[in-house]
Amino acid sequence: MFTWPNLITVIRLFLIPLIVIALFSEKKTEALVLFVLAGLSDALDGFLARRLEQKSLLGAVMDPLADKFLLDTIYILCAWKGFLPPYLAVLVVSRDVFIVSGFLVLYLFSTPPEISPTRLSKTNTALQVCTAAAVLAGLSSTLLRPLFYLTAALTVASGLHYLYLGFKSFPHKPGNLSPSPPSLKRSHPGVEPPP
Repeated sequence: MFTWPNLITVIRLFLIPLIVIALFSEKKTEALVLFVLAGLSDALDGFLARRLEQKSLLGAVMDPLADKFLLDTIYILCAWKGFLPPYLAVLVVSRDVFIVSGFLVLYLFSTPPEISPTRLSKTNTALQVCTAAAVLAGLSSTLLRPLFYLTAALTVASGLHYLYLGFKSFPHKPGNLSPSPPSLKRSHPGVEPPP
């Protein structure tokens, strides 16, 4: 479904390879500029979706996935280049894989979850973005170290929160464990693909 917000999300996806090239070349300033542009495009597509009333299921799924592809790529490459500790990249990526896997399980065996980020998840994503930007901006290790610890702690807390929400949403009666056909109905607030 073509909408302006969805088109902007696709453009954001195309920025990811450019950021990868910049990071491989260790051009952190260029990577930071592209990352900021990607962040602005994220804000713009959300604004247009509300203003033009062009919200769609495709956009609700594609937008957070684009955000996480972007962040995961930056964390993996920055860890590989030694710009941030590997444990942080492992936690960030593992949380996203964990949430997507849980979403698929709920989708197959229960009523499809509502695609809506929790407040904790929004805070976690904002902190991950700030940490990535700080790394690309070349802040000193003295300033980055506490930011790494805080980001790691909030990433774990957010993952555990989704685990709790997933157990609450999963059917507990054995008779309800057969896979259900795909449906557009969404009834479990707070469970989402990674925001």
